[in-house]
Amino acid sequence: MSQPPDGSLQHAFDAARFGPQRTLNLREGLPSGDDAVRRAEAWLRERQVTVPGEEVLVITGRGQGSTDGVPVIREAIVRLLPLLKRHGVIVEAREHTAGAFIVRLGSLRDLVDAPRRNRRRTPPPRPRDPSVLQGLDPDTRDALRRLAETALDAFGVSRGHAPAFVADEMVRQFTRLVSSIAEGPDRDVRLRQAIDAALAEYE
Repeated sequence: MSQPPDGSLQHAFDAARFGPQRTLNLREGLPSGDDAVRRAEAWLRERQVTVPGEEVLVITGRGQGSTDGVPVIREAIVRLLPLLKRHGVIVEAREHTAGAFIVRLGSLRDLVDAPRRNRRRTPPPRPRDPSVLQGLDPDTRDALRRLAETALDAFGVSRGHAPAFVADEMVRQFTRLVSSIAEGPDRDVRLRQAIDAALAEYE
């Protein structure tokens, strides 16, 4: 059965169900495949912090206007989604129409519990020196320590965590969370909110 065009009843249903805050339209601006991947990953990571566990709509288009009819944006997103699932950003993605996917975001616990090994071709930089955390507000740093210890407990690591081990876990958790928070003057506040939300998910 052919898919309904934009402006159809299906489009109206989607607009009512997801709204602008939970819809990413990658057809806008006609990005390249690489641009679409960067935009989609940043958007999904940010939405994971603001609406964890929710379903969102990612519109790729069907590629009907692409060279040789190849849906460049759609295929790029098809390759991206399994990577984001492996990193705990999303938990599920399914085709909604020929030009859109419904994606269920991971919880913040999914993000911080994601496998440590990163198989991406260009992994995000991971600071090794715990001194990178010294610029954090003391309360935020304490909350991050609690999150690190809680995550280690969830991994089955004994409570007698060596200080260096906890510090390394704090850096790991900080790096994972901060990569999901967009730049802005209130970034510190949003980081603390993300840490608190992740802690709450363990309770």
